[in-house]
Amino acid sequence: MKIAYADPPYIGCAHLYRDHPDYAGEVDHVRLIERLERDYDGWILHAAATPRSIATLAPLVEQTGARWMAWVKGFAAFKRNIPVAWAWEPVIVKAARKPVVSKRLVMRDWILESITLRRGLTGAKPEAVCHWAFEVVAARPDDMLDDLFPGSGAVTDAWRTWRLKFSLPSDQQQTRHPTSASPQRLAAIPVVSNKRGTHR
Repeated sequence: MKIAYADPPYIGCAHLYRDHPDYAGEVDHVRLIERLERDYDGWILHAAATPRSIATLAPLVEQTGARWMAWVKGFAAFKRNIPVAWAWEPVIVKAARKPVVSKRLVMRDWILESITLRRGLTGAKPEAVCHWAFEVVAARPDDMLDDLFPGSGAVTDAWRTWRLKFSLPSDQQQTRHPTSASPQRLAAIPVVSNKRGTHR
């Protein structure tokens, strides 16, 4: 199966990455979801819990069969003048196949895991969150995973460590990245400008 992991700059938050060499403005989530549906058997999409983000994405994923799940943060950052912390995020998942119950984790539609610190890029995902996402998307170790916004490399690293649980040799890893070596893939990443999308 072909599985996509999409962790783009969240809606309304692209400015946080304006100093990143791949900065390209706001991601066009309409085109992104169209691509996920067209090119992949299953996919994972991270999003913000803001009203704007949820209102924008809800109608786009309504007909895809994807399921809204939650990453709950045991430790989260408090914002200035906001007394209640933003301590959860939606994770929208369309399973590539029917998930199976395993001894690797308890299958829930939420995960409790603190944010990462000092990963070098805002929004980098913890390994445990990625492992949980691989399970709920019903990935298998011989599937092809496309990390559409690789940035810090957290998803790629997590895919490698998750696959190690199955004792597959590293030369069989099936992780791909849309890089400058594959411009046809980059062209499909929806962004406002002609530059590449900001990577997480």
